[in-house]
Amino acid sequence: MKHPLIDQFERYQQDFSRRTFLQKSFAGIGGMALSQLLGASGKGASLPFIQSQGGLHFPAKAKRIVHLCMAGGPSHLDSFDPKPQLNALHGQPFPESFTAGQQLAQLQGSKLIARGSFTKFKPWGQCGTEISEIFPHIGSIADEICVIRSMVTEQINHDPAHAFMNSGSILKGRPSMGSWLLYGLGSDTQDLPGYVVMVSRGADVDQPISARQWSAGFLPSKFQGVQFQSKGSAVHYVGSPDGVCQSTQRQVIDEVQRLNGMLRNERADPEIDTRISQYEMAFRMQSSVPELSDMRGEPQHILDLYGVKQPGDGSFASNCLLARRMLERGVRFVQLYHRGWDHHGDIEKKMPAAAKLTDQASAALVKDLKQRGMLEDTLVIWGGEFGRTPMGQGSGRDHHIKAFSLWMAGAGIKPGIVHGATDELGYASVRDIVHVRDLHATLLHQFGIDHARFTTKFQGLDYKLTGVEPAKAVRAIMG
Repeated sequence: MKHPLIDQFERYQQDFSRRTFLQKSFAGIGGMALSQLLGASGKGASLPFIQSQGGLHFPAKAKRIVHLCMAGGPSHLDSFDPKPQLNALHGQPFPESFTAGQQLAQLQGSKLIARGSFTKFKPWGQCGTEISEIFPHIGSIADEICVIRSMVTEQINHDPAHAFMNSGSILKGRPSMGSWLLYGLGSDTQDLPGYVVMVSRGADVDQPISARQWSAGFLPSKFQGVQFQSKGSAVHYVGSPDGVCQSTQRQVIDEVQRLNGMLRNERADPEIDTRISQYEMAFRMQSSVPELSDMRGEPQHILDLYGVKQPGDGSFASNCLLARRMLERGVRFVQLYHRGWDHHGDIEKKMPAAAKLTDQASAALVKDLKQRGMLEDTLVIWGGEFGRTPMGQGSGRDHHIKAFSLWMAGAGIKPGIVHGATDELGYASVRDIVHVRDLHATLLHQFGIDHARFTTKFQGLDYKLTGVEPAKAVRAIMG
């Protein structure tokens, strides 16, 4: 009687009959030919979604994007949305007609007292956009930015609100907008990840940022964001181990890739393609990351423009300068989180401190991109996951979903304008309302993509970044 393992081995050998061998051979030859037709050398064996569907839906204004995420929810009432009537009502009961039946966060069921702005606003630039005096550097670029004062979202707590801002859903496993862009357009670099995330923080305890915010979800994991370190080396262990030369490492990678290639011929698993591409990416990053992080060639006036005291010191300023260097090198999507905007208390001290850490570098990035001729095809977005209440919460403000502000610049966005408005007390967006899904549709439009036609199949359904609810690109802010 044969041993079961011998019997299994003989059946495995029989699988490679003459007919099976020919089928696999021809399939392999066809696959290689297809890879060549698709221009796959060094970039994977398949075209980006948009190219495979016949090309862009609109003329693209944007090639790359940097998203400056003010994590915690900056108060729109103390930054970009002045409300004189709220100031006049300061310290008095907040009108119940505004809040009856409305969802609040920690203030639910509390006595609501109006809280005016602690800071002054003034008009900036030729456009005269009113911006808080705690943002003088952003004020200096008022003629370059579009301030949206009528944003709304659906999630009132930080993590789900971040998830909603990034993916249009609070459900885990949904792709972030950076992953959607890579899936749709591919990357413009072979030496760095196409989607990079960095995080900085202020001095106080603040809300954590979950890595699921830059997840690829149900898309292949090669489209997920890669977190670089803000302090010290951008990528840990990027160098070769002691005693291992680059040629030896290349031989090891080639052999691993050969084995992965054999497995790919046997299984239709996109994660095998991810493994192959990431081995190659990691090898190339051993040269590209040290060059990217080496800012010794940056002139002093550029360091001063951003307010960088020491490159790689973990500051938002250093991250902004590194972001510009990434964008120059073909990174498609850069996301910079700054933790420190959750001001339930002591807002008069903590919000100016957060502004001081981010204001100069945010404006410097726009100025630097413009002087390099990159702003015209780089989309810049600045904002948080929601706003803050016009009612006080002790010495601060609570979370708020019915109104908040953000600004955008570059890539065909009209400069020097204000879009939308909130009511006289800043409680709700009332004119030209922009939902987070509309922001996603607008972002995709500037990259030449119709959000309604940009889908992927998952569990039998066609999914898209903007979901199934109505969404529209905000054409009023497009140049």
